[in-house]
Order: sequence, then structure tokens, then C-alpha cells
Amino acid sequence: MIVFSGIAMALAIIFNFNLQLFSLPTLFGGHGYYYLLIMFYLPMVFLWFPVTKKSDRRKIPWYDFALAAICFVISIYFCSHSLDILTGGWQVQAPVPARIFSLILVLLVLESARRTAGVMFFSVCVLFGAFPLFSQHMPAFLMGNSFPFWRTMTFHAMGDASIVGLPMQVVGNILIGFMIFAVALQFTGAGTFFLNLALALFGHVRGGAAKVSIVSSGFMGSLSGSVIANIMTTGSFTIPTMKKTGMPGYYAAAVEACASTGGVLMPPIMGATAFVMAEVLGVPYSQVIIAAAIPSILYYTGLFFQIDAYAARMGLKGLPKEECPPLGKVLKDGWLYLIALVLLLYYAIWLWREAQAPWVSMLALFIMAMLKKATRLTPGKFAEFLEGSGKFMAELTAILAAVGMIIGALMVTGVAHSFSYEVMSFAGGNVPLLLILGALTSLILGMGMTITACYIFLALVMAPALVELGYYALAVHLFLVYWGEVSFITPPVALGSFAAASLAGAPFLQTAWHAVRLGLYKYFLPFFFVLNPALVAHGSLFQILYAFLTCGIGIWLISNAVVGYMTGLGRLDGVVMRSATFAAGFLIAMPERRTDLIGLALGLIVIFLVLLKKRFEAAREIERKKA
Repeated sequence: MIVFSGIAMALAIIFNFNLQLFSLPTLFGGHGYYYLLIMFYLPMVFLWFPVTKKSDRRKIPWYDFALAAICFVISIYFCSHSLDILTGGWQVQAPVPARIFSLILVLLVLESARRTAGVMFFSVCVLFGAFPLFSQHMPAFLMGNSFPFWRTMTFHAMGDASIVGLPMQVVGNILIGFMIFAVALQFTGAGTFFLNLALALFGHVRGGAAKVSIVSSGFMGSLSGSVIANIMTTGSFTIPTMKKTGMPGYYAAAVEACASTGGVLMPPIMGATAFVMAEVLGVPYSQVIIAAAIPSILYYTGLFFQIDAYAARMGLKGLPKEECPPLGKVLKDGWLYLIALVLLLYYAIWLWREAQAPWVSMLALFIMAMLKKATRLTPGKFAEFLEGSGKFMAELTAILAAVGMIIGALMVTGVAHSFSYEVMSFAGGNVPLLLILGALTSLILGMGMTITACYIFLALVMAPALVELGYYALAVHLFLVYWGEVSFITPPVALGSFAAASLAGAPFLQTAWHAVRLGLYKYFLPFFFVLNPALVAHGSLFQILYAFLTCGIGIWLISNAVVGYMTGLGRLDGVVMRSATFAAGFLIAMPERRTDLIGLALGLIVIFLVLLKKRFEAAREIERKKA
């Protein structure tokens, strides 16, 4: 498995740098390169992920070895015939061996999806994979062209819009480098560095443990791209620390769930969905990074404001300074990670060489890591890195290959285009209704599908309707991703809240509802940046700065209203004061400029009343002391 992972990584480097080595460029013809990646990554799924969760992985059963071998052989067949598939139209009229192998490959992809992403996702993939067989019998808005069984199987296995379609092309063209670079950062100790950096910066301030959770989970979520993995990694430290400083278990778990959920959309690396989005839109990945930056900063700023107000209201202190590492020492120990990330951004954004950026950065990281004993990669540690990256990429390949079948079914039947028209007709041109439909659909699909699968489905059937109405395409696509991700903290599923609650030993529903309150910015920010694309860095510099500033002020007021405490001024007692503060913040943050002045006036009135109350209470306290 280590060998397979190393070979796949070498193939990706050769392809991304267009190196003319041996006869590999010939194998890369057609979709040969993507079949090669399937050949080395997909068999690992059957060796690493058991047939059921209760199965013992200490001993791999014979049938998993058999499935891995069959997957390897079939991929060799398709790779060696990739040019025949392209020039001979095999996806329409294939020879008998190709038909049989197509069916087997489809079944293997579906089984690998079940093992890695669960039964719910597997069921969705089966339903859509078979959709071309019966699409002509569906209701009008889902009606499409139907195809016979073998035509459907050969299309899925050899067509350019299914298993080796857009998602697998994203994996091979750009995603593989960024994901392996993220694994390299973790294996060289970046997780510990970012945690120590957060402790050094914020550990000693009020509510410091929660602020450490926000910063460290934001960094780690960007690297891992997995909400649950992020919670289980950083949460195992941050949740007990928050509880030690006086936070209730359910609140600590909610903080970690919200912080980890936001990390998946935090540049520079983000999750797999961001790379798929760049490919779908046909824009450089650097453009997605820039667009996602402002909403992410606003989201984490909102979490910070709310935590700070909560700590002030509850009188929570920070960690003792002796428990927080000195900033100078942290930077001295972790300078190599910062240089690697700066190099990544330089190559990806400045030089526009996204596919090559992670490999160059990873090489630099490994060279710098060898200079220090603590981070040096021994042969054994490098083998662990290859194993870890292989497992991560095997899981990702299995999921995205299955997602490709969903795309393929929607494309070949024509439903991807007709459904968007039907949605627009149903909404009757009502933009708020269309946005609400998109949000609710993303939320519901996100409960049973991976974020990437949810996004791709809606990018095909919902996004075109909104773009057709004149909205900025990148903002629309980010809107769908944000709402697909909201399901991680929203009951009844709320997998992120569940994972964090289990670490904290806290009630699940109590944790989930507090996570909704903490992460409420995720529910309205997507609407704001669709209606005002300056929030995704689309517009003049003045428009972008103005939108960022007003939205930031609005989020500060909303955070104060939710907690019932205005930072630096005091408590917001009573429903009226808190409601007025919330309304003021919402009006200022709203995309419609005419509401800014109304919100500002209302906010100033609230601040004046809080100051007046504070002065009155101080005067009364002086009189009490005199008496």
C-alpha cells in the first residue's frame, strides 16, 4: 500500500509538471492518467476500509484482497485502452470485455463509496447511477432520456462525464497535490505548531481557551478539509481546556463544532469542494481562495466576538501565562510551516501555477524539516506519511469517483439542464424564494451526502437558475457550499455537534442548539454575499472594504445581542434592548445600503442607553457607599 501511494504520487508529479519521462505521456492519453490513479488508489479502499464497521481490520479477509486485485486489473485494462475508448467511441458501442469490465468497475466504485462514506451516500449513488435506466418514466421536472443497461454501464465506466469525469479530473489535475501537502504539514508537526501559536496569541486573554479552539481549528480545518477529523484532532485538547477554565461542556463542544465546521471553507487549502468549484466554474483556484477569504474571516470574527462577550458576561479568565508557550519560541520552532504556506500562496495566486504550487511547497517543507531533529523525516516516518496520504487519497478517490456517476447520470439524461428551468418556473422569478429553496435543498442534501456530492448536484441543477437571474456565479456556488455545510451543526443530524458532544460528555441536542446560536452567521452570510458580491471580493476596492467594514460592525452588534453583553460597555438586559441591538446589527450588515444609516442610528441609540445605564448604576453605587 505504501508502494502504491508512492507510485500514485510520482505519477501526479509527472502529470502536473508535464515531465516527459519514459513512455508515461502515452499512458496519460485520453483518460489514461485518471484510470492510473484509480488503479493505485481504489484497491486501497478494500484493504483499509472493512466491509462493515464492526469488522476486524487486524486481519484482512481474502475477499477484500480479491476485490483489490480485480479493481487493479480492470483499471489496467481501461488505462491500456484509453485511446481506443476515446477514438473508437466505446462508451456508445463497446466490445464485450469492455462491457463486462464496465459493470464490474461500476459495482466496485459503488462498494468503495459505501465503505468510505456510508450507506446513505451509497444509496444516493445507486439511485442516480441507475437513473438513466428509468428517467423517461419520471415526473416532468425529472424526466429525461433513458438508455439501455449496457449503454448506461459503459457510459459510467468510460464516458467523459462520469467515473473519470469532472471530480476525478479535479483529483488528478490539482486536488491531489494540495491534499498530500496538507498531510505533509500534519506529519511534520504543523498541527502542534498552529495549536501552540493560538495558545501563545490568545491563551492568556479572557475566554482564551475558546479563542484557541477557534484559531487552531480554523487552521487545522483548512489543512484537513474534514469537519469530523478536525473536531476529533483539535477538540481532544481544546474541549477539556475550555471546561477547565469554567465553560460548561455543552458550550465548549459547541465552540469546537462551529470552529471546525468553518475551517473547511478557510483558505488557503480548504476542502475538496473548493477545487471542484474552481473546475466547474472554469476559474483559477486562486480566485476561489480570494472569494472565500472575506466570508471566512467574518464568520470567525463573529465567533470571536461572541466568545469574548460570553467570557466577559460570565467572568471567565484566560489560561495562566505559564501554561501558554512564548510567542517567540513558537515562531522559532515553526517558521518552516509559515514559509511553506507563503510559498504555496505565492505559486498559486501570484504565479497562477495552482497544480504545481503544493508540490513545490511540499519539497521546500521537507528540505526545511530535515534541518531540525524534531521535524526530521526518517525513512520510517516518511513511510508513515506515504501510508497516511494514500489512505486519505483512497477515501477521496472513492467518494469523488462515485460523485462522478451522479453528475454523469444528470448530464446524459439531460435533467441537469431541464431541472434548472423547472426550478425557475416554480419560483416564478422570485429571487428570495429561489435562494430559500437552494438553501433548504443544500441543508437537506448535506445531511445525507458528502458536501462535495451535495454541491455538485446543486451546481448542476440549482446554480444555473440563480446565475441566469444575473447573480455572480462564484457567490452563488459558495452559497450552495455554505448551506450544504450548515448540516454539520444543525439538528436533527448535526454530525459535528454530535462528535464534539461525545468528546465533552455533553448532551447532544443542547450542544447542537448552542452550536446553531454560535454559528448563526453561517445562516445569513451566504444570502448577504449573493446579494452583495463585494463580500466575495467582486467589485471595486472601495465596495469591498465598505462591505467588509459594515458587515463586521453588524456582526459585532449581533454577537452582543445573542450573548446579552456589549463588549466594553456592559450587560444588555431585557428582550427589547437585545432585540434592538440585533436589529441594528442586521440592518448595518445587510447588502442594501439604505438600511445602513437606520441600523447605525439604532445602534448608537442602544450604545447611548447602555452607557447611560452604566453611568446611573455607577452613581447609585457611589451613593450606596456614602450611605
